[in-house]
Amino acid sequence: MIALTLAQLARIVSGRPVLVGSDTLGTVVSGAVDTDSRNIGPGDVFVAKPGEATDGHLFVGGAADAGAALALVERHIDAPISQVVVDDVVDAIAALARHVVGVVRARGDLRIAGITGSNGKTTTKNLLARILQDEGDTVAPRASFNNEVGAPLTMLRVDDDTRFLVSEFGASAPGEIARLAGLVEPDLGVVLMVGMAHAGGFGGIEATFHAKSELVRALRPGGVAVLNADDPRVSAMAPIAEEIGASVRWFGRGERAEVRAVDVEVTATGTVAAIVVDGEARTLRLRVLGEHHVMNALAALAAATSFGVDLDAAIARLEAVELAERWRMQPLGGDRVRIINDAYNASPDSMAAALRTLAQITARDERMVAVLGAMSELGEYAGEEHDRVGLLAVRLGVQRIVVVGDDARRLFLSAVGEGSWDGEAVFFSTADEAYDYLVTELRDGDRVLVKSSNSAGLRHLGDRLGEAFS
Repeated sequence: MIALTLAQLARIVSGRPVLVGSDTLGTVVSGAVDTDSRNIGPGDVFVAKPGEATDGHLFVGGAADAGAALALVERHIDAPISQVVVDDVVDAIAALARHVVGVVRARGDLRIAGITGSNGKTTTKNLLARILQDEGDTVAPRASFNNEVGAPLTMLRVDDDTRFLVSEFGASAPGEIARLAGLVEPDLGVVLMVGMAHAGGFGGIEATFHAKSELVRALRPGGVAVLNADDPRVSAMAPIAEEIGASVRWFGRGERAEVRAVDVEVTATGTVAAIVVDGEARTLRLRVLGEHHVMNALAALAAATSFGVDLDAAIARLEAVELAERWRMQPLGGDRVRIINDAYNASPDSMAAALRTLAQITARDERMVAVLGAMSELGEYAGEEHDRVGLLAVRLGVQRIVVVGDDARRLFLSAVGEGSWDGEAVFFSTADEAYDYLVTELRDGDRVLVKSSNSAGLRHLGDRLGEAFS
């Protein structure tokens, strides 16, 4: 974070300073800002956020012991640390983020990219950040820091040396992206797709469209909207961009995309795509597994070249990426049994893409095994969407469908109903039960996909299987 006096910080967040020791209103703070006391070091700012499981106010003393210079709190805590008391710490860090980014932008050459979409946000964020980091100091979210807390915390890592800020914007309800993107008014906004992820929270696919389009509306005048030409709902955001004075840059597989893939070959070691960028033909060799990641790479290339990055340099940096993010199409295991752990998150679209990748990389003499858990946040659409996944797994010829968790039972029943009734599909209530089955069932030549939403917890099952067969 940029340097601020305690008086300045208190004014920005509309808070009441309570000082201890030798601190005065002129004392300067400039450390990192975090809600996790375990990440706090000397000079940092600890945000005491109340949560569902615990209350950050319980850890103010621990943050002080770790050397924190300041705590943002909603009630004063008896601890040896200066505090700024605010009505709502989430609102406070948002106000602080808006101020910090605004100051840095006014002082120098900061460029801001925002990314949203029903799937692919984190992968695209990581790919774009990898391209930009060789151009200058780049700040991007850790993991999926894309909500009302994570996004401002990422923004607060910006300082006077930062040249690029890449923000990932997720949402589970209308208005959230508008609020977060409005803190920084991005120069460039990437919209990847509008799908069924979080449809339960939004209230349907059309409401999801309106929520994702909030990023386009938040662009600065003269900004760039990087839009998926293959998704009709994303394409429908072009008039919004024109309305606010932003230009549109298209990516996709179709002819109208300025950044497009014309041929894609998926292998067990990566994906090779023939691409065209503004009329220039190139070959892109991604190490990241999955044909669907080609679209994420195209989006990253479209954004990076909009910022003036050399095309060949951008491609070389993409080709150096071996893993987009832990638990996202992460190869594990060994030569005998190969595991793909893609269980950080799941939606109908990403589940289908992962299953198709499994089919594409499995040779005729190898066996496909899909370990599948529930997809969350689908609301009233949950039943039919789990049915679709079960049907797809059977139709792709997956020889073993291992369904885990009571919330995913309908997926199992759908697979059985489609024809996997003779032991091809099995169900377990817990990941431990599934693990005990799989360590005896898996055999040489198996390719195993582990896929579920984060809440299902199968990412840890994937890790265990990877270790068992390494």
